[in-house]
Parts: sequence; structure tokens; C-alpha cells
Amino acid sequence: MNTDDPLQQNISRTTAIHALKQVRSLVDEANADDAFKARALSWMVRYVWLLLLLIVVLLARLLGVL
Repeated sequence: MNTDDPLQQNISRTTAIHALKQVRSLVDEANADDAFKARALSWMVRYVWLLLLLIVVLLARLLGVL
């Protein structure tokens, strides 16, 4: 087939579009995974600090500081 053939151009264009959609799907999946990890890390940091504060207050109470 000639490279100027409209059918060949259409097939190439369709193949490229399909490949780009697959790549976009992979990128969206990776972005969603990164967003979930960021939310989970934020949640963990927040509640670990709260837990550490509670432990410090409890120890202070047991040692008679408070």
C-alpha cells in the first residue's frame, strides 16, 4: 500500500488514537493511586500525631507532672 493511501492513513490514525487512549488510561490510574496514597499518608500523619500527644499526656499524668 502506498503511504498516501487514505485507508492506510486512517488505519495509522486509528491505531495512534487507540494507543494514546491506553496510555491515558494508565496515567489516570497512576494519578488516582498517587492521590489515594497522599490522602492515606495525610490521614496517618494526622492521627499518629494525635496518638503521640495522647501518650505524652498519659505519661505526664502517670508521672505526676499534670
